Amino acid sequence: MADIEFDDDGRRRLRALQGDHQVGKIDYFVLEQPPTARVGVHTEVDPDHQGEGIAGMLAAEFYRRAAEAGQGVVPLCPYLKRWSLAHPEQAPAPDQELTDRALRKLREDPATW
Repeated sequence: MADIEFDDDGRRRLRALQGDHQVGKIDYFVLEQPPTARVGVHTEVDPDHQGEGIAGMLAAEFYRRAAEAGQGVVPLCPYLKRWSLAHPEQAPAPDQELTDRALRKLREDPATW
């Protein structure tokens, strides 16, 4: 497998790239009011690249970037939820208030992502 690079394309999407080809992504939105958090809503890997560990690399990078920005993470996507439970040292559990805010935002504005 060639090297994977990560790019946040400015549309609230963290992409995994092999050269110029997108091989995976996490779609998310940001809770802007403090405490801020990135809310992961969808993880997807190109079918030709499944089984290569790309989803796990994306999840680790998603959490790393959030921590670097001083933000929490709310993993609403099923893959991110499973990954966070398997990697508690990298993925601290969000407090219930952040999770409630994220779910409320999705209910009130389904176009959020």
